[in-house]
Amino acid sequence: MAIFRLSGVHVKHCKNTAKMSAVRIPVPKTVNVPMSMHIGAPARPIVKVGDEVKVGQLIGEAGAGLSAPVYSSVSGKVKKIDEMLNIAGGQIQTILIETDGLQSVDESIAPFEVSTREEFLDAIAKSGIVGLGGAGFPTLIKLKADISKIDTLLINGAECEPYITSDTRTMIDDAEAVADGIALVKKFLEIKNVVVGIEKNKPECISSMKKALSGIDGATVRSLPSVYPQGGEKVLVYHTLGRVIKEGGLPLDCGVIVMNCTTVAKISKFIRTGMPLVEKCVTVDGSAIKEPKNVIAPIGTPARDLVEFCGGFAEEPRKALYGGPMMGIALTDLSAPVLKQTNALLVFGEKEATPPPVTPCIKCGRCIDHCPFGLDPTAISKAYKANDPETLEKLKVNLCMECGCCSYVCPARRNIVQRNKMAKTMLRNFQIERKKREEAQKNG
Repeated sequence: MAIFRLSGVHVKHCKNTAKMSAVRIPVPKTVNVPMSMHIGAPARPIVKVGDEVKVGQLIGEAGAGLSAPVYSSVSGKVKKIDEMLNIAGGQIQTILIETDGLQSVDESIAPFEVSTREEFLDAIAKSGIVGLGGAGFPTLIKLKADISKIDTLLINGAECEPYITSDTRTMIDDAEAVADGIALVKKFLEIKNVVVGIEKNKPECISSMKKALSGIDGATVRSLPSVYPQGGEKVLVYHTLGRVIKEGGLPLDCGVIVMNCTTVAKISKFIRTGMPLVEKCVTVDGSAIKEPKNVIAPIGTPARDLVEFCGGFAEEPRKALYGGPMMGIALTDLSAPVLKQTNALLVFGEKEATPPPVTPCIKCGRCIDHCPFGLDPTAISKAYKANDPETLEKLKVNLCMECGCCSYVCPARRNIVQRNKMAKTMLRNFQIERKKREEAQKNG
């Protein structure tokens, strides 16, 4: 067990929808389903304009290597295959479907019969499931790991970002699905121990999961400190198991597979019903939202439809985010579609969306004190401005998880985490070029 506690910050709770079970949105008029909702190669469209599609029908085959398939979330007709700007600023291919309102299900949908690890992994490959905590890492790749090294399945139920409660509702309303998904992964990967980590400010989740896991040998629920970023992979592994993931390492390197609680619930539902990942529970909240809710929406639903379903705007919107206020990504407009990994849509009015003025650094050291990994953002900023990637490497900037704790505690309101992101890009480009030079010298 961990003896020490990694640093972080105590963010305002703001879990306004924690007591609200998810409600299903009416079928939207159109959905725009991206072929890239995961880390790795985009899926390849296998439908054409004019094709009729049904719920659960494969519309995008997994690309080569690291990828995941994409399924239609609605029934209707393919109106356009085009490209759009994604929330990260890149161009991605999308399939626009005009819905018929019937939600007719593909005839091939049926429960899976799995009795071996190979059959289980084959099912996961077909599921379209990716990490649903936000990262979007293809679940198949994670579960294909060398199981001889793994002794613990760690379930992330921290949900430490303000506002977001979609995982909370999963652990309360779908506790049996979470437990069943855990049991399936544990059985077919032959993992001895299971730990579910939940922040102590979610007592209903802790109680619900303890009850659901009572029949699973080796499964425990661990109450964790309510400190952000508790849900960060390295932080979670340390606080639950006392193990350290080294720089550049993975949980696998210390015998752990980390999975989000909603991800394992989706595994259960796919195996038991055959329905792939076609919808997502999204927390819709923020000062500009009239009626905050947890909303179950087809993947590809425009963000504006979620807002309308929640009563529209309570005030003039100034900023919309996918994700939480600490690590979320701002939307350019509300046509952005719900993705597999979208867990929240937050819309704020002028007061919350207007950043305070930035003033000079006063050398207080709070950014260092509150960084979970003890990084020195002031030194990182200096090295970045000096175009000095070698010093950035020595400062371990790649350890930065971009959690935003540094910016949150900064009295000067400096955009520290943004500078860290740019510094990481500078170092990454430097390392790529260095590797090319080394290979050229080796071959030449």
